[in-house]
Amino acid sequence: MRSTRRRQGSATVQDVARMAGVSAMTVSRVVNGGSNVREATRIAVREAIERLNYRPNPAARNLAAGEATQIGLLYSNPSAAYLSQFLIGALAGARRAGCHLVLEACEGESADEQAEATRQFAQTEVQGVILPPPLSESAPVQAELAAADIPAVSVAMGQPAPGVGGLNVRIDDRAAAAAMTRHLIDLGHRDIAFIRGHPNQLASADRHRGFVDALRDAGIDPAAAAIEQGYFTFRSGIVAAERLLARNPRPTAIFASNDDMAAAAVGVAHRQGLRVPEDVSVVGFDDTALATNIWPELTTVRQPIAQMAETAVSLLLARLRQRGPAGPEVAEEVLDHELIVRESSGPPPRTAGARTASRTRRAG
Repeated sequence: MRSTRRRQGSATVQDVARMAGVSAMTVSRVVNGGSNVREATRIAVREAIERLNYRPNPAARNLAAGEATQIGLLYSNPSAAYLSQFLIGALAGARRAGCHLVLEACEGESADEQAEATRQFAQTEVQGVILPPPLSESAPVQAELAAADIPAVSVAMGQPAPGVGGLNVRIDDRAAAAAMTRHLIDLGHRDIAFIRGHPNQLASADRHRGFVDALRDAGIDPAAAAIEQGYFTFRSGIVAAERLLARNPRPTAIFASNDDMAAAAVGVAHRQGLRVPEDVSVVGFDDTALATNIWPELTTVRQPIAQMAETAVSLLLARLRQRGPAGPEVAEEVLDHELIVRESSGPPPRTAGARTASRTRRAG
């Protein structure tokens, strides 16, 4: 694993494209001797290259010659537990494929900051980029990579992004959330609250849809369910859980859209003197290491995060080796999820009175 960046101030393919008045893809065709370029355009590009003293990125030539490929991983994820598992999988995939993994953090959240971080990353000698959430759904990131003619694979995105090559690795978030909700319903819960994930991710909406699907199938009115907005962070889980547990009547179960927020809900319940799962069940999503590092251990949906990252590496390398007009427009891998039942879920208290009495005995 290494980070390789061009010398600051050196000319890039984007600089050449701007001076010549063409796209970065056209510059790439001229540099690589492509035949489908008009002579006037070819001359303009070569003049710009000479004036800027541009030195082409050798990455593509390396790939053709069978030399080590450099895969980039651009990340910005609020969950350290998720990112840790993702990195383990990406490193394993890169090692198995004999390629280098180049890491870069995207610190900013604004569109301009994401675009600038991606633009800078595109200037390194990476041949393709892996985009874990939430950057997998960032339009500025996708636009910059497309402009630089760098293929990318999105991970955990609801649909493939044609703008960066249409590569995507995911699970069926909607079906997984429905399965978790049915688990709570089968335990006897009818008053189930839900903490949504970050609104900038399609997976958040899919998980909420799965929750609604299962309630409706069980004859439970989804409109009556308590819903709070979260942002996939532990802090947002605390805020959401405090609001939910302050309701009267209190929900008998909380389904949080990731393990960080579920762990926060468990902590809020403990702080209020509530037992998990006797007074309130709490379930999560992802099955990160955090799920088994708290008490009680979380019932959750196992999303094969490391396997998704490994698959992303393989998918991206396959695309790099077949780039050209004959390459597929979209390639998607949908991996299996698994319901993991642990100690944080159980039957609901029998009555509201029983819940109150239980809480009083606990406080005393």
